Order: sequence, then C-alpha cells, then structure tokens
Amino acid sequence: YGIRCELIVDLIRDHGLEIGMKRLDEVTPYLGKGVIGIGIGGSEQTFPAGPYEDVYKEAKRRGFRLTAHAGEVAGAESIWAAVEKLGSERIGHGLRAYEDPELVDMLRDRRIPLEMCIISNSRTGVCPSVKDHPIKDYFRQGLLVTVNSDDPSMFSSTLTDEYLALVRDLGFSLDEVKRVALNAVEASFLSVEDKAALKSTFQSEWAALEQA
Repeated sequence: YGIRCELIVDLIRDHGLEIGMKRLDEVTPYLGKGVIGIGIGGSEQTFPAGPYEDVYKEAKRRGFRLTAHAGEVAGAESIWAAVEKLGSERIGHGLRAYEDPELVDMLRDRRIPLEMCIISNSRTGVCPSVKDHPIKDYFRQGLLVTVNSDDPSMFSSTLTDEYLALVRDLGFSLDEVKRVALNAVEASFLSVEDKAALKSTFQSEWAALEQA
C-alpha cells in the first residue's frame, strides 16, 4: 500500500537515566537506517521528564528527532517539562494541557504537535469518555492535533477507529477530518520535500474521493 515507516525508540523513564543513556548508545548505529528518533514513555506521574534532560540533549546532538509522552496521567507541568527541559518536538498525548491556558497558547504559537489517542484515553480512564475528549476544543483553538492508535493490541483500536471517533462521537466534519490528516503530515518527521509530496498525493486522492 505504499506505507513507509521509521522507528522511534522508547527509552522508558521507569528504567532510569543510566539505562536510558545505554539504550541511546545501543540504537545510535541504527539512526538513519530505520530509526529516526527517541521518545520516553512509562510511569509519567512517578518518573518526571526533567531528569532526562541530558539524555535528550545528547540524542539531539547525535541527530535523533525528539518526542515524549506527557500530559496523559500527569498534568500540565509534565508537558512544560517535555518541551522546556527535553526539547521535545512533539507531545505524546498532551491530554491535560487545558489545565494551563498559558501552556495551550504556547503549544499553539510554537505549532508543537499533540499525538492524541482518543480511544485509549477513554479506556484507561484518564478521560471520562470519548465524547469528553478535549481534542475538539484544542482543534478549534488552533493547536496542531493529530489522532493516533496508541497500542492497537492493548486497546483494540486502529487509526481508522480514531478517525471514526472524530466524526461519530466528537462531531468533526469531513473538512475538519481532512485538516487533522494534513496536521499529521505537518507533524511527521519527514523532510520538507517528502511532506510536500505527501500533501500533494493526499490532496489528489481526497479530490478523487469527493468526485466519486
């Protein structure tokens, strides 16, 4: 189907800084050979992002792209740390950004993508229900939101399910769905040239569907 992917290695914050740096060393030979970036998942509320600042600085120096899970279980302060201390280019989840209006403004102004996972957020209980998810509010406020399947096998959700939730449960129009899909292209770690080519292909295929 013409799908391409590169991997983002999750360092897992629960394992500690020493293991995080060791993992970075282990995956560095694969940078540009299927690996493109690093992330940090795990117990966000127990292991804050700040202590991993040196690991992220070293990863950036080596050429890794940077993302981090933040604002899923822990609050707005976790997102601030991911951006200001880790230099994260994207935020995994970002659900609780609404707790700090200044943070919401910063995310919008800097165009920092939010990798939002509607279905898993409702199934883990960090969001009361799919219909209560803040993605629609963030979208209307101009944040660069995307939808993602999180862990498909764990949450029995696909990317298609996430887009269907936008329409069926959150009232997104087809034009708004299109904009979310284009957000995903903008948020990707593709080169400028590859982004332009993908956007062109997407627009052409969307136009063909509208005419069908």
